[in-house]
Amino acid sequence: MEVDYDVIIVGAGIAGLSAALYTARQRLKTLVISKDLGGQLNMTTLIENYPAIHKISGPELAKRVEQQARTFGAEIIFDEVKTVEKQGDVFVVRTEGGDEYKSLALILAFGKTPKELGVPGEAKFKNKGVSYCTICDAPFFKGQDIALVSWGDLAREPVTILSSTSNKFYWIFPSERPIHDEEFLEQAKKLGKAVLVPNSEVVEIKGDTKVRAVVVKNRKTGEVQELPVAAVFVEVGYVTKSDFVRHLVDLNERGEIIADWEGRTKTPGVFAAGDIVAYPYKQAVISAAMGVAAALSATAHVMKMKGRPVHSLVDWKAEKK
Repeated sequence: MEVDYDVIIVGAGIAGLSAALYTARQRLKTLVISKDLGGQLNMTTLIENYPAIHKISGPELAKRVEQQARTFGAEIIFDEVKTVEKQGDVFVVRTEGGDEYKSLALILAFGKTPKELGVPGEAKFKNKGVSYCTICDAPFFKGQDIALVSWGDLAREPVTILSSTSNKFYWIFPSERPIHDEEFLEQAKKLGKAVLVPNSEVVEIKGDTKVRAVVVKNRKTGEVQELPVAAVFVEVGYVTKSDFVRHLVDLNERGEIIADWEGRTKTPGVFAAGDIVAYPYKQAVISAAMGVAAALSATAHVMKMKGRPVHSLVDWKAEKK
């Protein structure tokens, strides 16, 4: 069976992006599939313990590694993996968007998956106006009216982005105030793009071939209103969703993947890295290292599948005198 890629990486958090950087640098044809860019890094406003970087935000770290990976030829698409099958020695990956890709190796680095609202219309309009990554998709709706469902620190980045890209955005949240940082809230109000919708929840997303409106219910009064919007951005945290690979890997009671220190799982050709792995320390630098280990293991696997010798994968050389 012919393949589209040497390796497919599921997830674009720090583990997946680091893996992509290394497989692409080893000249493997690499595809990253993810619902968002950055994963849980998007929840981190300040990182001060990443080697060689004094201070950086989580989203900015993700963007830097993404740019490195793309420089070496990695492709990144924003979609959700629906199923994975192993047919002989080839992995067939199908997405919610209806696409199908084949590869010789698979790296599972999806960490925790963005939470969904679970309301009518949400599944229907995924990638058709419903997005879980504002930084990824906001440019596609520049100058339009948008709905944002988010609160707390998770809302910082999407609010900042939509304040500069949208015509206006309805900021929907379940409490009286969307964030405890009064200075940030006042600044958002001054920019004039945010329309606050407090004590509210989304009950339905409507449209035809794409999103046209969001239906919102006030949790105190019971009042229901329909807001015309071109997109709904959902940024409400993350959950572990690993059932779609249960047939390929062993899982612990928390749904985490069991892998060895080289990133190998029970299925040859399937590797895992990052927060989805059953490893106690959930740190960005550790996830990055796990992504690199999985990438090097995947590279060795692909080379073996192609009947090619596996050369040294050391990424530094002594300077010649």
